[in-house]
Amino acid sequence: MTVSPVGEAAVADPSYVARLYREHLAAGRAVLGELLGGMVETASEGAWVHTSDGRRYLDFGGYGVFILGHRHPAVAEAVHRQIDAHPLATRVFLEPVAARAAEALAAHTPAGLDRVHFVNSGAEATEAALKLARVHGHTALISTTGGYHGKTLGALSATANPLYQDPFRPLLPDSVSVPYGDTEALAEALARFGPRACLIVEPVQGEGGVRIPPPGYLADAGRLCRTHGAFLIVDEIQTGLGRLGSWWGVDTERVSPDVLLVGKGLSGGVVPVAAMVATERAYAPFSRDPYLHTSTFAASPLACAAALAAVQTLDREDVVTRARALGLRLLHGVRAACTPYTGGLVRDVRGRGLLIGLELGTERAVGELILELVGRGVLVNHSLNAGRVLRLTPPAVVTDAELGLFRTALSESLRAVADRLG
Repeated sequence: MTVSPVGEAAVADPSYVARLYREHLAAGRAVLGELLGGMVETASEGAWVHTSDGRRYLDFGGYGVFILGHRHPAVAEAVHRQIDAHPLATRVFLEPVAARAAEALAAHTPAGLDRVHFVNSGAEATEAALKLARVHGHTALISTTGGYHGKTLGALSATANPLYQDPFRPLLPDSVSVPYGDTEALAEALARFGPRACLIVEPVQGEGGVRIPPPGYLADAGRLCRTHGAFLIVDEIQTGLGRLGSWWGVDTERVSPDVLLVGKGLSGGVVPVAAMVATERAYAPFSRDPYLHTSTFAASPLACAAALAAVQTLDREDVVTRARALGLRLLHGVRAACTPYTGGLVRDVRGRGLLIGLELGTERAVGELILELVGRGVLVNHSLNAGRVLRLTPPAVVTDAELGLFRTALSESLRAVADRLG
């Protein structure tokens, strides 16, 4: 195929971009983009995303990445400085930015979680954790129904959804899932596998539809893992770094896992980066042999500059406290907007911090509501493991005026969907 020269105007043309998606990326993604209006996003800042036709959209989605908003000045500046100095390392010498980022992150993790292994994505963090568990002999994997931990082969074994798993079976052997929040079922699975067990669990299931477990569930999981000699991985890729109104979802129940998974917000909304953070005992095999599990671009100076700036900004600007206060206000506003439709269009509204789910009566209703919100200049997400749940993950930098815009858009969109669907 001949590649024709393309000017700036053509690059921003929706039909041109959609054609490139169909020919070189994914036809299904092109169809979805056209369904949502064929918008081409070209710029962003704070809580806003701009499209090529001059419109802007309030971003209450972003799959949990933008706790600091888009292009937070402190993170963007740190990344620019690193690009100008030394973006990628030789991996021969010691490199200071990764060391400083690890120190900063470990200063804010639960006690005992001091060993940091940087990777490029949340799924890679899951893979690293599963490998670390296996090198200790924990070869039986227990996950929870509706949990989401990534789609690489090992992570997929823990992402208990047949829609994603079935095309790629067989997955890791001795992998089972138990109902989320069910301590009795978890106890039975741990007793079955004993010290071979590795449990991976989220403090709140994000892609599972913002499912919040019963009080004490995480503490019980930690206690049961200790009783049976099992390895505990807590996946905070979406819930950590202030998303739930606390630094970590485990903070409320003082759980001390063997491994904590970190991602999304660690990027500062600028450069992809994630991490597996482990106790000294758990991390010992990787510490002794630094080549046991490696990745070419992991812990790059560029990514670690973003991670360091993100953690420092979360601390300096007290983003966690702001996320908690904003989350309470947003949850109250969403519930007020949904009240006229409760029991019909809307089945439930739930959330912690800035992770909020609207459970509707049907998957169609979710799709209709997303389209209505997009039409009013608001971006939100559906939940990959819960088709009837619309998910809100706004940044902690939203203003009162932006909250007001969202509440108005939500109220109008709910009314439109209710009228259309009866």
